[in-house]
Order: sequence, then structure tokens, then C-alpha cells
Amino acid sequence: MNFKVKFLSDLPNVKEEVLEAEKRIRKFIRKTPLEYSPKLSKKGKCLVYLKLENLQYTGSFKVRGALNKLLSLPKGTEVTTASSGNHGLAIAYALSKVGGEGTIYLPKNTAQIKIEKLKDYSVKLEFYGTDCVETETFARSIAPRSEKNVFISPYNDPKIIGGQGTIAIELLEQLEDIDTVFAAVGGGGMISGIAGYLKEIKPHIEVVACLPTNSPVMYESVKANKIIEMESKPTLSDGTAGGIEPGAITFELCKQYVDQFILVTEEEITNAMLFMLEEHHMVVEGAAGVTIGAFQKSYEDYKDKTVVLVVCGGNIGFDRLKPLICAKL
Repeated sequence: MNFKVKFLSDLPNVKEEVLEAEKRIRKFIRKTPLEYSPKLSKKGKCLVYLKLENLQYTGSFKVRGALNKLLSLPKGTEVTTASSGNHGLAIAYALSKVGGEGTIYLPKNTAQIKIEKLKDYSVKLEFYGTDCVETETFARSIAPRSEKNVFISPYNDPKIIGGQGTIAIELLEQLEDIDTVFAAVGGGGMISGIAGYLKEIKPHIEVVACLPTNSPVMYESVKANKIIEMESKPTLSDGTAGGIEPGAITFELCKQYVDQFILVTEEEITNAMLFMLEEHHMVVEGAAGVTIGAFQKSYEDYKDKTVVLVVCGGNIGFDRLKPLICAKL
């Protein structure tokens, strides 16, 4: 199904979607830890906590939305999707838990570690293009069009958004007072869910969208007040790279709920990933580095505040991590 916004009344009620998702998926997911970061807290003269979605099943927050979508479909529905890796892995995992068959289309430049993980599941893999939107457009165009086969967007779907938003429910259970939440943005499914829920429960919480300078599509689109097409440069944050589907509901939700955008360079992403390895002894992927890096470059703005950084995933191969470590030595 293709979700497009013609009128603001077409937007989903994010709070309701998140609450429904919580009931559907809770027994299938982990309540991921919220870890205090002494080093970041000292640097910012504030309280900084890391929401460790890299410890979620499949190593990414994406499993939340995938499970919510599949559990909302009739049994026996076949699914088709497109993904740069983490969404596809989440769909494959979800299918293994709730049953069903699916085909996953990936860009040809998908990280090898993600491809190898996908091969552990009984899903069909197909490759097309080198950009998320290009791959998704192709997959959508050839997906069987019947009630028994559903195309699942990685982000442009109320059920996907609702599932990702269950992160916000956990945050409010784990931490009583929150001033600011940082989250990475690609298509905008995760931040739409988190922000849409938080703003309804505690409107004062600031939501900061974090993007790589090499692929700032949502930022540029919000700034232009329309979804724009632009070429993405190579980035360590492959999970957030690429364009946004025309008419995507996440664009309007980001306009409505996100308070500010911070762009992060490749050097800043690298430093953030190495910081997590050295200080928290965790391997995180580039998209998580975007969030850490965004705080590290703006920490002076958060003195005396309580800040949460969503560490969205940990799926990065040694082939990409090794050069970053060696360059530091």
C-alpha cells in the first residue's frame, strides 16, 4: 500500500498508532537499556543517556515497525519490501516469528554484513539500483498487486511509524524527566513515531533530527517545504542515506513534530563511532554515529538538561570498521 498525504487530515494519529503497536509487539521485542554516558554528560555539563537500540533483536530499532506491520496483516499475506539492510533484516526476522513469506529488494551497494545476515532467513533476496528510493520504486512497481501480497515501505506507513514509536513509550518509563531527544533521520519513520508520541504526552520535550551532511534529504525538504530530489553522496550512515518517497507521510510529521535539524560530517560520524567503541565498548553503525556526533557538536546548548541519544543500530561490518580504527592509530 502506498501512503500519500493530500491533506493534513490524512495524517495518522501517531499516539494511537504507537499505543496499538505496543500491545501487538511487546512480547516479541526487547525493552532496550537506557545507559548513562559519564563522558558525554561531563562534556555537556548535563545528563546524557543512550537508548541502546543496537541491542534490539536484529541489531536495530527496525524490528519494531516490521513486527507491528506484519501482525496487523491477515495471516497468509505475502510481503514485498525494499531496504538498505536493517528494514529488510527486520522483516525477515518478523516473518520468522509470526510466519509468512516475503521478497526483499536491496540496493547493490548494501553492506555485506547485512546481506549475510539476511541469508540466515528464509526470504528471497533481489538487488536493484544504488539508492534507497530507486530500489523501492522498482520493487513497488513490480510487486504483485493483489490482496494476498502487500508492499511494505521502510518508513512511509502508519504501522511502521507506530512500531518505531514504541521507543518513546520505553523512554518515558525509564526516565522521568527528559528535555531533549536526538534521533537519526533517513525516511523519517523512527523520528516520526518517537516525536509524534512524545509531543502528545510531554509537549515540552525537544526533538532533534540528526542527518549526515552527505545525505540531508529530509532537512532540505523541510527547509524547502516540499519533498525534493537530490543526489546523496557516499556516507557511513548508509541506513539514513537516500531520498524520500513523494507524498510520504513522514515528511509532514517531521514538519509538525521535529524542533530542529543538525547535520553531521563524515569525520564527525567516524569520531562518534570510535567514541562509542572506546568509551562504551560498543560497535555501532554510522546512523547511530550521526546521533552521537550531532550531540558532540552542539553540546554547549544542553547545559543542565537531560538528553537522550537514540543509538539506532549496530550493524556494521569489520570491512568498514577496520579502516576507521586504523586511521585513528
